[in-house]
Amino acid sequence: MSKIADFLDTIRAEFPDDRLTFQKRLATFHPESADEAARLFKMAGAAGQQVYITGYGNNIDPDGESFADLLIVRTDRLNHVHEISETDLFVRVGSGYPMREINKELESHQLYTPHSALSYVGSTGGAVAVNLSAELNGHDLPIKKYFLQAEIVTPKGEIITPGSICFKSVSGYDIVKIYAASWGLLGLMVSITFRVMPLTAAEEYATMKMKAIDRRHFLSGLDESISETDAIYSRKIKAKFDPLSILPIV
Repeated sequence: MSKIADFLDTIRAEFPDDRLTFQKRLATFHPESADEAARLFKMAGAAGQQVYITGYGNNIDPDGESFADLLIVRTDRLNHVHEISETDLFVRVGSGYPMREINKELESHQLYTPHSALSYVGSTGGAVAVNLSAELNGHDLPIKKYFLQAEIVTPKGEIITPGSICFKSVSGYDIVKIYAASWGLLGLMVSITFRVMPLTAAEEYATMKMKAIDRRHFLSGLDESISETDAIYSRKIKAKFDPLSILPIV
C-alpha cells in the first residue's frame, strides 16, 4: 500500500467522511475551517505527506501522474463573506469565495474593490496567490496593494494572522505581502481581508485592464540555478516557511 493510501486512512479516522473526495481520481481534502486545515497539515508533517493547495484549479489544474502521490487541498468550502466594514473600509472573505462576486456583495454597502471588477474567474485565494494584477493609466495595479490581512495555516500546522486592517500600522515589512504571488507554496490562506473604497470611486477604474498571470517572480526564484538576489531571497523564504517541504513545486 502506498504512503498516500495509508494517509487517507488516517484522514478518514480523524475527519467527517465528506471532507475527503476524489477529483479526477486524485485524493482531495476540503477543509471547512482553519482548525481543520491546521490539523491536516500537522498530520501531513508527521507522516511526511506532501500537499498541493488549489482553489478552482484555473492556473494549475491538479491532474495526472505528477499529482498522484499528493493530497490535494481545495478551498471550495471556505467560501463565505465574513465581514464588511463600512466604517473601516474592508471586506473579509473566505479564500474559496469567487473574486468576481465580491463587488456584488459590496454594492449594497456602497463599497467597491477594483480587482473584483476584472475578468479573473477564480477564488480570492487564487487571486492573491498569483498576485492578480491590472494596468490602469499606464501603471501596474497589483492586488497586494489592497491585501491587508489573512488567516493562514502554515505548512507546520500553525494558524497565523499577519497584516492589519488599520490604515496605519507599525513600521517595517508587512509580512502578509509575501503571500501575494506565493503560488500556494508558503501555506493555506483560509480567509483574506481587502481594503475597499466608496462605490463612487469605481468610475476611476473604468479603463482598468487585467494583466496576464506572471509565474516568473516567485516560482522561478526557487530554481537553484538562479543566483540573483531576489531568487536567493525567495528560496530562503520558502525554506523558512516550509522546512519539511510539505508544499512541493509541481
